[in-house]
Amino acid sequence: MFLVNRRGEQILGQPSYRSLADLPQPPELVAIVVRAEGFEAALDESLRAGARAIVAITAGIGEKDAAGLALQRAAADRVRAAGALLVGPNCLGIADTGTDLDLTWDRFRPGPVGLISQSGNLGLELAQLGHDTGLGFSRFISVGNQADVDAAECLQAMIAHAPTRAIAVYLEDFGDGRAFASIAESAAAAGKPVVLLTIGATKASARVAQSHTGALVSDSIAVDAACLASGMYRVETPQQMIDLLQVLLAPHQPSGRQVAIAGDGGGHVALAADRLIARGLLVDGFSDRLSASLAGILPPTATTGNPVDIAGAGEEDVFNFERVVRLMAQSGEADTLLLTGYFGGYSEQSEDYRRLELEVAGAMTRSAHDAGRFLMVHSMYPTSPTSQQLRKDGVPVYADIDAAALALGRRADRIANPPLGVPPLPPATRASAPISTDYFGVRQFLAAAGVPFVEARPADSEASAIAAAAAIGYPVVLKSLGATHKSDAGGVRLGIAGEAQLKDAFREMQARLRPTSFSVDKEAAVGSGIELLIGAKRDRSFGPVALVGLGGISAELVHDLAVALAPVTIEQGVALIRSLGGAQLLLGYRGRPRLDIEAAARALSALSQLAAARPEIAEVEINPLLVLPKGVLGLDARLVRLSTDSYSYQRQ
Repeated sequence: MFLVNRRGEQILGQPSYRSLADLPQPPELVAIVVRAEGFEAALDESLRAGARAIVAITAGIGEKDAAGLALQRAAADRVRAAGALLVGPNCLGIADTGTDLDLTWDRFRPGPVGLISQSGNLGLELAQLGHDTGLGFSRFISVGNQADVDAAECLQAMIAHAPTRAIAVYLEDFGDGRAFASIAESAAAAGKPVVLLTIGATKASARVAQSHTGALVSDSIAVDAACLASGMYRVETPQQMIDLLQVLLAPHQPSGRQVAIAGDGGGHVALAADRLIARGLLVDGFSDRLSASLAGILPPTATTGNPVDIAGAGEEDVFNFERVVRLMAQSGEADTLLLTGYFGGYSEQSEDYRRLELEVAGAMTRSAHDAGRFLMVHSMYPTSPTSQQLRKDGVPVYADIDAAALALGRRADRIANPPLGVPPLPPATRASAPISTDYFGVRQFLAAAGVPFVEARPADSEASAIAAAAAIGYPVVLKSLGATHKSDAGGVRLGIAGEAQLKDAFREMQARLRPTSFSVDKEAAVGSGIELLIGAKRDRSFGPVALVGLGGISAELVHDLAVALAPVTIEQGVALIRSLGGAQLLLGYRGRPRLDIEAAARALSALSQLAAARPEIAEVEINPLLVLPKGVLGLDARLVRLSTDSYSYQRQ
């Protein structure tokens, strides 16, 4: 390692050279740590010296303004032309704990997690949180602005890196999100789960990312769709990332949602049950046989259902913790065993207690693992010697019971909902004429793709509206065209039973809204079905994303949505509909007839195929799609076409 500084003075007792040309041998890797004004000169000097890898820690270039972005792109082009690689700029360096390579601000504890972070400080925070839980890192790559080497390439490299067993990613700009998701899918298939932390759920965080790294933040629903497709786990905070990694790296993984709880206090076990159930896990009662076995080793005051309160049996004999865990593990009645409360604190009291508790912890771990059961611990003493030993033996330990429940719930959700797979995009279809975005043009376009619509006719005058209604047959619905949210503007009149009502509605809307035209629709049997929203939206990173949710005028209020990368199959469409919170309304709730969710899935699949094949579609939506006992009917539709200049949307 050589230090280069224009003054050529000693730095921390080490000699420095005035330039790279003065080095006694060509450098393989150069870390550039200079102000932005000196970056270009340092980069060019590095390439002339023969460097094949460059880590640019310098900030204030591509994330600053358009001129800085142009400079960054030109620099990356020069690096590629020289056959070299560039990490950064605006990064915090790289580290490999299996070697002596450490070009970072802080130290990373060795371990099995590969860390890719677009934020240097978040990388450091994760290192600290990992240290607190005994979790270490195999590699750290701060990708910064990703001018050359991007996160997807780093993720691919982690798959081939044997010491890396799980991959943590903090990312703001996904670049080619489809490619990133496909690599994450490969990582999951290789047994290396990817845990993703990102931003963009609010406009405020997106603004910060733009100023921070020049990132183009993806919509949160697109990220969710990519996670569902690839098997990535999405978290909201660095602490949640560390909490989940503890679960994912355990030697025995939970196989379902059923949890057996034991602890040494009624409050702790009851609270644990509440938090686990709130996170979608199951705390079902034990069989009479298991309860009787537990009663045989515990005091009469203990509860032996599920959860189990050992009621002071730990003070009588600390090995009772192991006996309870062993009985629960060997019973096969639970996928996960959770010990909650004071255990971990005995070792704080005396040397004798420390020795005993460590012995019990080891025996308890062996009992659970020998039975093939996942064991986790919530302790009032998460940093005690016992808690540290449990973590070394592959048992996750948490200071907060809800953190444990959330991490376990995420793993259980993935088991119940395996990845859909990242779908390939169909060949792009280019039509000679642009897609029509008017009301009837969109209906015709979607109907041709296989989505049935309620009968409707255009009307530009009162007389033509009356004629349309007579042809369709009453009752009808009158819609004023031109506004996106017609109902919000009072532009939809339902249940028009005759000509007089139609005239009144037409004249009132004409005077108040002055629409360009009207539509007269046959009134559908709304009371016989449920309204869904189906649609697709093109994300700048992940491409087309399909979505389905409860629809009608309450769609934005209820916000009950399921998303997936488009296109989706009919089978995947059915799974998405079944995953909705309100799915029971379609499946025969309280004696109502079961609705045709398969027809709804066919409509969703057809719409998603269309959006995937037509790159000029920015958004397309059918809301509502009326799902009936047999078949579906589209009642309204809209389409937003992408303007010719990149991703600037043009609403028609």
